[in-house]
Amino acid sequence: MVVTLAAVAMSNLHLLSAWLFEEAQVGWDPISLWKQMGILAKVVVIILFIMSGWSIGVMIDRWMAFNAARNQSRSFAPAVAGALREGKIDEAIKVAERNKKSHLAKVVTAGLMEFKAHQDSPGEIPGETIEASKRALERTEAIVHAELKRGLGGLATIGSTAPFVGLFGTVVGILNAFRGIQQEKATGLAAVAGGISEALVTTAIGLFVAIPAVMMFNYLTGRVEAFDVEMDNSSSELIDYFLKRRSMRRS
Repeated sequence: MVVTLAAVAMSNLHLLSAWLFEEAQVGWDPISLWKQMGILAKVVVIILFIMSGWSIGVMIDRWMAFNAARNQSRSFAPAVAGALREGKIDEAIKVAERNKKSHLAKVVTAGLMEFKAHQDSPGEIPGETIEASKRALERTEAIVHAELKRGLGGLATIGSTAPFVGLFGTVVGILNAFRGIQQEKATGLAAVAGGISEALVTTAIGLFVAIPAVMMFNYLTGRVEAFDVEMDNSSSELIDYFLKRRSMRRS
């Protein structure tokens, strides 16, 4: 008897679900969902896709730039260190110029060029020369840091605002659902299906745009911080080299 009642209940539930979806006539494929959306919901989806495309472009651009900087720096560091150990500043500058995508090469080149402008003078290397080289290193570090962070601010903005743009679409969808109830004079699924589908789709797209943007922003920011540490270390080592050259000139 219990089995019979359960079977009847399941059968009735299946018939009820089929009737509701048939009444609602909602297609759940992307094309059908797009056709069922209102103007505001479509505008929200278009804005979210533009934000997604822009964020993907920034991710690809920064990924390629950071990889190029990393790869060239790995070959640049030992080459320039060898040239400086032999006292060949001109050779070190040439090595840096061959690795223009390296963040280390950009910083080191600025310091070497400033030092070279005064190191050919006879006698002791003045302290002003080293201070000028230090300031050149600091200026170049700030410039390279800004170049490395290019686009990351926009990526953070997209990651923080995309859910709210999707939430706006959600609100619009809920309003359309209530309007459907008012127009249909009914509270069935058919009256609210279009608005609910708008709300769910815009929310999902907003999260789909925001989550990768936030994750990549955190990852890329971490790499920029690592590059900053490398540039600071290279600048300190170069200043130490200049001080050693000054000591050698004194002796």
